[in-house]
Amino acid sequence: MPRWLPALTLLALVATTLAGCAGDDDDEGASVKVVATTAQVGALAREVAGDTVRVHTLIPPGVDAHDYETSTSDLKAIREATLLLRNGIGLDDFLDRAIAGAGGRKTVVTVTAGIELHPGAGEAPGASRDMDPHVWHDPANAKVMVANIAEALALADPPNADRYRANAAAYQATLDETDRQIRALIDGIPPPNRKLVTNHDAFGYFIRRYGLTFVGAVIPSTSTQAEPSAKDIAALVDLIRKENVKAIFAESSVDPKVAEQIAKDTGVRIVDDLYGDSLGEPGSGAETVHGMLLANARKIAEALK
Repeated sequence: MPRWLPALTLLALVATTLAGCAGDDDDEGASVKVVATTAQVGALAREVAGDTVRVHTLIPPGVDAHDYETSTSDLKAIREATLLLRNGIGLDDFLDRAIAGAGGRKTVVTVTAGIELHPGAGEAPGASRDMDPHVWHDPANAKVMVANIAEALALADPPNADRYRANAAAYQATLDETDRQIRALIDGIPPPNRKLVTNHDAFGYFIRRYGLTFVGAVIPSTSTQAEPSAKDIAALVDLIRKENVKAIFAESSVDPKVAEQIAKDTGVRIVDDLYGDSLGEPGSGAETVHGMLLANARKIAEALK
């Protein structure tokens, strides 16, 4: 049974609302406007939508989703939207307040529905109350998100349903190829070196997918809003030395100051431009989900050889 089947059931439940939105306009989908909360969801939605519908993303590339606050223009986009696409899992809870502020009833689809969720890589089994929202770092999960987006768009704009599904299938094939390339990069790292220390606990799905070992995070949480204690930092420094870690990886959207100090104290290399919560700017090669995944994998592979 496909892992995204539960999400398709969820999408079917909102079909009446979507049809009501689309049916107000006689121009076969010309009025369909899609708003995505995060850069990742927006990038995947654009792959599925092609040039058929407009996709507006609330959180731009390079901005940390964990502490994002909506603007007046965001509220306007939400108010005018036919369909709202969200990541869920606590990453974009601001959307609920934004919808209330924008007014009116909106159709919201959580595009991560149907994905098997895990706690952060640094959580002891059974210890976490929250699941890790960074699911897109596993290409298999990104494929589920693409399938969910395609079905949401098909319900919002039935005349173009086949086009959305075809675009989704093509991008899923791209993600399969990306997965193969990442595996080849990780296979090139000597097994004793396949250990990750990150700025915050954002790469658990990537670590599980490719058989890496998570040593620790500077911010010991899946959210950047947490803060490390002096005890946490001292323990991580000791662990880095004990495990002979080759590099510390910080994300482009998170202040790397503490990570830089730990790298200096331990004498290890720091890579401070991974994409954890966001994507790259247009033209960076990491403005798409598959481009971001490959960019991260190349940097990790290079630093750990």
